[in-house]
Amino acid sequence: MTLATRRTLGRLVLLTASLAATVVAGHAHAQTALDGVMKAKLIKIAVPTDFPPYGFVGIDLKPQGLDVDTANLIAAKLGVKVELVPVTSANRIPYLQTKKADLVISTLGKNPEREKVIDFTVAYSPFFQAVYGPKSAALADFNGLGGKSVAVTRGAIEDQELSKVAPVNTDIKRFEDNNATVSAFVSGQTQFIATGVSVADNMIKRNPALGAEYKLLLKDSPNFIGAAKGEDALRTKVNEIVLAAKKAGELDALAKKWLGRPAGTLPE
Repeated sequence: MTLATRRTLGRLVLLTASLAATVVAGHAHAQTALDGVMKAKLIKIAVPTDFPPYGFVGIDLKPQGLDVDTANLIAAKLGVKVELVPVTSANRIPYLQTKKADLVISTLGKNPEREKVIDFTVAYSPFFQAVYGPKSAALADFNGLGGKSVAVTRGAIEDQELSKVAPVNTDIKRFEDNNATVSAFVSGQTQFIATGVSVADNMIKRNPALGAEYKLLLKDSPNFIGAAKGEDALRTKVNEIVLAAKKAGELDALAKKWLGRPAGTLPE
């Protein structure tokens, strides 16, 4: 064997060892979140606190809602305690990416842009987004929004969908959380509001004098649980829990409790 051949073989051995180490390291990383949760007997789950009935603060000042109940269900099935981490639409994904939360259960819709930065479990609850406005304001299609003002929560899926269909001369006013968005519409700062059905229903019930009603469907968007990229073990385990809860009727029970309707058929 020549010296050149021996050197080539040596480089191949080093390269193979390096690739093996990379694979092992990648596998270890994929286990980190679930292993950490089970070792600590604690899971940190990001939930909304300004988005009834999915997540809000009750009269006892504790978070409650469908997303909160779902977080509690997952923790119970894992056999660990849960730390609920309040988030907004704008910071829920960054909280997951920076490991401030192990999971995000916060009315999170799945789309290609989000799939580039986080992973999703199967769907756990129904949801849809729409444009709402006064009964006195006719709105036959999205072209009718031209020259009109619309309140929307920055970074929410309705913000993204509205931007796709609204005429360029639509005055889209973005706010940092759902409370501010609703307040803007209720106070007359905008003529319409783009939001989820749950927020709209709560707004209409609290402000019957507005005469607000559903106008246009933006997107039918079931909710998914968000997990950090590469945390496949945790995501797989949560999928097992959600699918079992779906089969047992637990998801339907939660949806009936908070939305007044069963979860129905959800994408897997």
